[in-house]
Amino acid sequence: MTPGEVGWRAGRLVEQRLPRRSLGAASRARLLGRANAGWEPVLHDFRNGVGRPVLLDRSRAREIAGRHPDQVAALVEAADRIRAGVVTYFGHPGARLGWPIDWNHDPVSDVRWPLVDAARIDHRTAAADPKWIWELNRLQHLPWLAEAWLFTGRDEFAELALVHLDSWLDQNRVGQGIAWRGAFEAGVRAVSVAVALQGLRDFDRLTDARFERVVRMLASSAELCWRHRSRYSSANNHLVGELAGLATVAILFPELAPSPRWERQAVHGLADEASRQILPDGAGAEQAVGYQVFTVELLMVVAVLLSARGDVIPAPLTAAIDRSADYLAAVVGDTDPDPRYGDDDEGFALRLGPEPRRTVRDHLGLVAAFTDNARAREAGTSTLAAGWVRAVRGTVEASPDVPAARRESGFVAPQGGLVVLRSPGRRITVDVGPLGYLAIAAHGHADALAVTVSLDGHDVVGQPGAASYYGHPEWRSVHRSTRAHPTVTVDGQSSSVPGGPFLWTRHARVRVRSVDLDRGIVDAEHDGYQRLAAPVTHRRWLSAPRGEPVVLVIDEVTGAGVHEMRTSWPLHPDLDVERVPQGHLVTRNGTTVLQILAAAVPGATLDEVRGDEETHLGWWSDRLESRVPSWLVGGSTRGATPLVAATLLCPPGHVPVDEFTVARRSDLITVAWRCGAERWEAVVDRSRPGAVTRRTR
Repeated sequence: MTPGEVGWRAGRLVEQRLPRRSLGAASRARLLGRANAGWEPVLHDFRNGVGRPVLLDRSRAREIAGRHPDQVAALVEAADRIRAGVVTYFGHPGARLGWPIDWNHDPVSDVRWPLVDAARIDHRTAAADPKWIWELNRLQHLPWLAEAWLFTGRDEFAELALVHLDSWLDQNRVGQGIAWRGAFEAGVRAVSVAVALQGLRDFDRLTDARFERVVRMLASSAELCWRHRSRYSSANNHLVGELAGLATVAILFPELAPSPRWERQAVHGLADEASRQILPDGAGAEQAVGYQVFTVELLMVVAVLLSARGDVIPAPLTAAIDRSADYLAAVVGDTDPDPRYGDDDEGFALRLGPEPRRTVRDHLGLVAAFTDNARAREAGTSTLAAGWVRAVRGTVEASPDVPAARRESGFVAPQGGLVVLRSPGRRITVDVGPLGYLAIAAHGHADALAVTVSLDGHDVVGQPGAASYYGHPEWRSVHRSTRAHPTVTVDGQSSSVPGGPFLWTRHARVRVRSVDLDRGIVDAEHDGYQRLAAPVTHRRWLSAPRGEPVVLVIDEVTGAGVHEMRTSWPLHPDLDVERVPQGHLVTRNGTTVLQILAAAVPGATLDEVRGDEETHLGWWSDRLESRVPSWLVGGSTRGATPLVAATLLCPPGHVPVDEFTVARRSDLITVAWRCGAERWEAVVDRSRPGAVTRRTR
């Protein structure tokens, strides 16, 4: 950390140990610009949308219901589950909240969080998972209830939303309890509460007193978002969430005296962060696709509100949203699965649809509704959230005959550090980017030079997912590690050094030597193992020419000493594995999908693991706090450097029937294999970047 950050963090620690200045009192002293007028005229203007934009609106609800009856029915069903007191978060089973709701009780762990000053709660060492209780206290179900009321006219939905708000305010005094542990949670919650309240604005049981109480809480939330905003190495998606919450309160409640200042601060900050956190090539700076989607949607919430008010949206916001969409659409292509790089906590900026999580294609449909981005329109799917945005923006829903706009032959994202190689039915990605964002790289994984393969729209070799944040620390440790990713470990170590569950103390740095999209060649190396007592460098070549079905990966470890080098290939859980000579046969429902063959100098030892409870290897996670067994296959070699390993990924019909060899002589690495009657050879000239040649003999 820089001296400035050390000083800032020390000041925060001191502040947390002092009696907290009441946020509620601070906001109350300067709450209304026309304090003597009382709350009745303020609520009147709020009901009529005077001086502020409107998102959830009865006339728009009628239009959406006519266009998308099935999606509306699914939303109403989700709202009915809330009426029944059942919530489901992440990979946890559904939980019944009971009545009255205890907003500080986690029924999954049967733990009640203490109602003390939020700064005194150490969520990292608690007996329960704070992610679950935070998710409940984000109140993201309130927009569902407001929408269900607008769609159906059933007053029980609107009344329940207000009863939940009353109950939550009764139990969660500003600054007290786990719900107020951090400005980020306050910011994300403020977005949902503010939008939901506006959806309920003409409900006759929204009284002056109820309205005043909620707005005072939102004002306190806004103040917390600015005063305790994330800074320095913590200024990742959390800062965007805090600024989005601040902006939403300021835009929807202009009567608050600080609102003009809050809006200027928030919108200016979001424009800056949009340029920082969405890189020039469109990749997310955090190296985590889930957080890229979340960050962009936080930017979009504010941009949609500004647009609905008739304002010009700051150019950095729309530019970031568009370039992110171009990047994500290019990665998913026609049928490819979502990329799974880095952490993903399934966060929603604003939950306007019943889907349990946002896919990349759902996100692209939302972007298309906002910017009419051509690539997003083609790759995106229609959701209820997109319907609301289209109703505000006046954009047209994409038709199936939109002309192709994506990059078909692959591309390089130079700042994000992703190479995508395509052949018909095949997508290969190579991670040549940084570990993560800023000094702590909180949501990055130690996956330098990882290679993933999807075939015919299905993951085959992939990333293992995040698995857990707090609930299972042992899962988190392994799922962030190099061993669990499709790359190389040396001496059982990760390429980057963890310092905690959301901290890396040493980052592997990747150097790209050459990328040739036309020839399907990637040549890169990283310095993550230079820290070892006998330092070494890992270099990887990938050869996947377009139109040639066999993929070749060559790994080399050079430097000093004796080491173990191990390759890992995590497979999707719907795949089975059988050991064969020199490798593994990969099948799905009895049909061959791939053969993975290994050779090494001085010699390869094969291994495979699935669902191991001791090492926590051989697991795949699609949802946080959930995992399923999956095969992790690979090979290892041990000896004095240099060490060389070769891996051949062969689809059906191109399976080497006998030999597969690798040899290293001076600067030349030669790999040979035979497919049927054809003998193939690939030669790498180490002295020339990207010098990989394939030929038949």
